[in-house]
Amino acid sequence: MKHFLFLLIILCAQSLSGQTTFLVDNFSKDYFGKVYIADTAEVFSPGWVAVFDKKTNKQLLKVNSEELTFTLHEGKVRANVQQLPYGEQSSIIYADFNFDGQEDFALMDGQNSCYHGPSFQIYLADAQGFNHSPEFTELAQDYCGMFSVVAEDQSIFTMTKSGCCWHQYSEFKVKNNIPYPIHIVEESLSANGITWNYSEEKLVNGKMVKTQYQMLDTENISEDLVLSFAFENKKVMRIFLYNERLFYVFTDDRDHIELMYDDTFRYSAKNNTLSFTHRQTTYTLSDRKIIARTPARTYTMNAAANSTSGSLAKLKKMDIGNVVKEK
Repeated sequence: MKHFLFLLIILCAQSLSGQTTFLVDNFSKDYFGKVYIADTAEVFSPGWVAVFDKKTNKQLLKVNSEELTFTLHEGKVRANVQQLPYGEQSSIIYADFNFDGQEDFALMDGQNSCYHGPSFQIYLADAQGFNHSPEFTELAQDYCGMFSVVAEDQSIFTMTKSGCCWHQYSEFKVKNNIPYPIHIVEESLSANGITWNYSEEKLVNGKMVKTQYQMLDTENISEDLVLSFAFENKKVMRIFLYNERLFYVFTDDRDHIELMYDDTFRYSAKNNTLSFTHRQTTYTLSDRKIIARTPARTYTMNAAANSTSGSLAKLKKMDIGNVVKEK
């Protein structure tokens, strides 16, 4: 009896850590799936994913993989789990990808997307069955995990990245079962560590039109802010310290940087003003306004009411490398 129990424990242990075929059901009235895992003890294992017809039990689709992964929910493998972009993603996703009213299949084929993330082969439904789509499959291979679908807007979204400081976000529409981009945004952190560089492409009259701009990483400079105020037109001026240098940044109503300056400043303790010269224009700042003097004209820009934070008076007790103090 003891020998029989010992043998049973060994067999159970082998079953738990060995090859297993999981039934994937309850995602369709017409189809069911199976996921074969060669070694369930491994995080990534060789295996395959297949789809079957419920009426005939005929295999319709099958994808082999050298690296499958799975998560059990109450002892079962579930379909249609999509925790984008980095969370759990099911081996089988059954949804309408091309907005034709018919549900399609995404079958996991391994970990070929960014950072060894899940990748998929895409099969679009038609009257004859399911056809492999190289164009949709590309969206499920070359980005981070499976793409997301927004049925209300009939849009598809992807994201990819490299390290901490480069990201790309794309939006696609579908025509004749082919996804095409209408909006692509790339962002990368500048070498100075306080601004983000953006390259944005939008589809205009059939062509992708590119614009480039910079935005300030406001969280990175919030603790070292000396003075900031806004204007009635929603533009904002900020003066802050970063790496023992003083910076002046002026942004437009979309938070795009119009001017950033960190060369030589002059601070007048008597008048509590800060000034600098950039491209034949001299800027003089106080706690409530900016005066800009060009060779031809002088402009005065007053801060909007209740928009001021901080004061230039903070500079009186500071020794900053690019600030010359005047009595």
